[in-house]
Amino acid sequence: MRRRVRENPSAMSNLTIQWPDADAEQVEAAKGRLDVARRRLVARSQEGIVSVLGAVLDQWRDRDSKWRRRFRAEFPGQSGFSVEVVDAGLDLALERWTSDALAEAVRTELALANGSPEHRISPFSMTSVLLAGAIPMPSLLASLLPLCVQSPVLVKSASRDPLTPHLLAESLAAVDPELGRCIEVVSFPGTDGESLGRFLAAECVVANGSDETIREISARIRPSQRFVAYGHKLSLALVHAEGAQGEAVNRIADALALDVSLWDQLGCLSPVCVFVVGEDARATSVRLTHALAASLARQESALPRGTVSLETTAAIRHEREEARVREADGARVTLCASEGTDWTVIGEPDAEWRPSPLHRFIRVHPVPRFAELGDALRPVVRNLSSVALAGFESDEGNLSETARELSLLGVSRICPAGRLQAPPIGWHHDGVPVVLPLTRFTGFDFPAP
Repeated sequence: MRRRVRENPSAMSNLTIQWPDADAEQVEAAKGRLDVARRRLVARSQEGIVSVLGAVLDQWRDRDSKWRRRFRAEFPGQSGFSVEVVDAGLDLALERWTSDALAEAVRTELALANGSPEHRISPFSMTSVLLAGAIPMPSLLASLLPLCVQSPVLVKSASRDPLTPHLLAESLAAVDPELGRCIEVVSFPGTDGESLGRFLAAECVVANGSDETIREISARIRPSQRFVAYGHKLSLALVHAEGAQGEAVNRIADALALDVSLWDQLGCLSPVCVFVVGEDARATSVRLTHALAASLARQESALPRGTVSLETTAAIRHEREEARVREADGARVTLCASEGTDWTVIGEPDAEWRPSPLHRFIRVHPVPRFAELGDALRPVVRNLSSVALAGFESDEGNLSETARELSLLGVSRICPAGRLQAPPIGWHHDGVPVVLPLTRFTGFDFPAP
């Protein structure tokens, strides 16, 4: 067990005082407070709780609210994102996250249980939510959803975003102090096994993170617990070559540039590449590469990229140089890049999957035949989240068939280009409901009178 050391402030003594792990103690104390708060929480109406949570979201949607002003003042410095990206990212993402939308999402998912005399749902006595990443929206939603089903929530903040859950808890307490006591936010190093063990002892555990993190957490979960896991995901864009001709290619490029620029391409909803599909795919992909480069250059002025590490800078320069070498060897590679590493677009000669350092680095791949799309996506199909479509507007039959094929591949969301970063509040993240997994069902099996 780790022990912490505090120096005695008295100048008369050089003694040190040691005591058991304070992080584990804070987790246990938070669980105790939630256990007390739960008794009042389960006595409240679900509709009333969701109404309060919706009011909190409405405040976060308002740029002039106290909470958005504080977030804007503190988050860029902690996360490395520019103020402009934070403002634009939240505005777009929270656009449809209204109180009415939250109520409808919860009502729709729980309709099976609430509308049937044969079923009842009940909340878990506590839900622990392990957050990850630096994008605030997943943290907002994951922290609120257990409360929607009357389960108090213990949140471990992400190391890259300690602000969002704390500010959310404060804003909830300001609207409804009693409900505010039903969320506790803790922080401890991932290497602290004792604190993690106490945190993971809840009846329901929700974990976000890399596939490796999910495997490690899963190994610590008992069969009697509910485990809701969200591992590594990525998104991409699919452009129909026939619909990307003339001026249309510039409109598509502008939409894709927004998807890439928001949150500096670091979220699971950020496109890592673009596939251009159709008979004219190769020529269209070259035109789109140049148009996307021009759009990203304009976005850099409006939505400046945030800070990047030296390691990321080196990775971007390495991939650029690798593209130049392939071009010199005769490959039909098109490289468009900023003077620094602010943005990079590489037009590839084929659909071969290649690494991306992200931070506004994107590849454009031609896929001449739709039948080849499945092979092109095979390296990432297990981790696909969302796909943005563009250029399909005039071909509804092709759009419908493409959507069907993508759904069969396991894509959980399909949307227009420019909307990747704005999912509805009730979207089925990873292809599963967002509220039902946080509840347990009881069946009433009595013979009819």
